Amino acid sequence: MDSPSAPGTPISEAEALQRLRQQEDASQRYYAAWWLGRMRSTHPDTVPLLLEALTDALAAASGDPDRLFVARNATRALGKLRAGEALAALQQALDHDDHGLRESAARSLGELGNPAALPRLMARLERPGAADPDGGGLRLQEPCEALIEALGELGARRPDDALVTLLQTFQDHPRPVIRSASARALLQITGDDRWAEPMLALLGAGQLQVRRAALMDLGACGWRPAAEALAGCLAENSLKLIALRGLVERPLGHDPGQPVDLGPEERRLLTLMDALL
Repeated sequence: MDSPSAPGTPISEAEALQRLRQQEDASQRYYAAWWLGRMRSTHPDTVPLLLEALTDALAAASGDPDRLFVARNATRALGKLRAGEALAALQQALDHDDHGLRESAARSLGELGNPAALPRLMARLERPGAADPDGGGLRLQEPCEALIEALGELGARRPDDALVTLLQTFQDHPRPVIRSASARALLQITGDDRWAEPMLALLGAGQLQVRRAALMDLGACGWRPAAEALAGCLAENSLKLIALRGLVERPLGHDPGQPVDLGPEERRLLTLMDALL
């Protein structure tokens, strides 16, 4: 067994697994779950331990803060690791009382890439009042942005008219980041360039948060005609570089399992990125 690392120093994979196994310190488990996902751990114990952390929270009383604290990071890590065996537990997490756990489960289901999750994601988004403000209005009753993004990722693999109709309803939502997310998903699913227009318009919004959202959505869906608009957006260069990298690595309609050839278009995008460095 590795000796515990001193505070503030990097830990090893073995120590992260050790921290996740122990049950006394939730903060150590929380960090370990993050570390294993961030470092894309391939150890055979990683996914079983992360799944255990998630299923413990699902089985416990909804008010157990320590289990939820760890489960949210475990859920995010399972998505980063593309852990297909977590599909059932992640879908179950969509129905948990905790808003944060539902949000992380939705994002991870999108990362898993299995269209079998589409019905459960759609059902959550279709709930009455899902897109209404919750309490003081700082967030919506459901994690709509995360649900919509996951539906865009999975719907691109299995286009569906009912899904397109559902996502179109969010083009009238009062929150611009939700309109941007739905336009991104619709562009991913349909390939129709008209759905890029709402995101391009939001690149010029007065609020930085809205510009950031549209910037990242255009990059995530890989719509390459947006390249110059992304590079010229009034936002941080670091975010513009991430968005442009999305255009290079995941162009719209490209099979994510296949490498992208470096041709003239890719070199043009890389030149735009160089200018931001």
